[in-house]
Amino acid sequence: MMRLRWIGVLTAMLMSGSAHADTWPSKLIKAVIPYGAGSAADVVPRVVFDRLSAEFGQPIVIENRAGAGGTIGSGVVARAEADGYTVLAQSSAHSIAPAIYPDLQYDPHKDFVSALMIGYSANVMIVPPSRPWKTIQDFLAAAKAKESTISFGSVGVGTATHISGEKFRLAAGFKATHIPYRGGSEVITDILGGRIDFYFCPLATALPLIREGQVRALLVSTAKRAAELPDIPTPVDIGFPDAESSIWFGVFLPSKTPRDIVEKFHTAGVKVLASPEMQKSLQKLAITPWPMTPAEIDDLVAREIKANVALIKAAGIN
Repeated sequence: MMRLRWIGVLTAMLMSGSAHADTWPSKLIKAVIPYGAGSAADVVPRVVFDRLSAEFGQPIVIENRAGAGGTIGSGVVARAEADGYTVLAQSSAHSIAPAIYPDLQYDPHKDFVSALMIGYSANVMIVPPSRPWKTIQDFLAAAKAKESTISFGSVGVGTATHISGEKFRLAAGFKATHIPYRGGSEVITDILGGRIDFYFCPLATALPLIREGQVRALLVSTAKRAAELPDIPTPVDIGFPDAESSIWFGVFLPSKTPRDIVEKFHTAGVKVLASPEMQKSLQKLAITPWPMTPAEIDDLVAREIKANVALIKAAGIN
């Protein structure tokens, strides 16, 4: 009798979850972006959420919850009700957080389920035009000669711009002082003023500066050359494949979100990303599509967490 009662309860729960997924979304969705407005990690998902809102027939309201390298906003979503109405738009900093914050109040891998990979972009190593370096080889010769007098900026400890710089200097074997800033505009100001030596800047931000001759590009961080900068080498091109890095953008939900809702979100997202209009929008932002299933994104996050913990230890950041 007891066994039959439990079977009935389980059946009711399963039917309830299925019914919930059938009607989802029936109200507005809150999308938490754990970075300030105007950053690449804010602009890229906004473009996608705008189209997703039309696809779902429900508004997607953006809430910027910046701070602590994106961990404040991520923590909000980790603790949110797992009903599909609170989602997280994150970047590759999602898998860096455990290496930077040992007392993190959530697990980026276990407390979230991946819903959508938007795509990835390169960071571009830019230097002030006042510096004499015309090529990456010129820079490396100077960096190794000057030892610790070389400096580089980032938009914060543990961000993708920081990790790109650390991976490159470790692989190439030179010392450099890291200077974290609050935002990208501040780093650009100091690059233009010649107060720091290099910055791994997001490609979309760097392109206008490069084309106008305000900065000089020496390296792109990805394994393949950027279509927008075909003459600029990659770490692989100059013999440092371990220095390859990129910044990706994805959407995550609390881990206990019903699987049907996750799949529904993923299917709608893939449809939106495949549209010619969205392809053009992402191209303008220098984003390369990176099709993945939710399970593949989960695996990527797990691998990157392990690799980033090792990198941060090697760099002596903690």
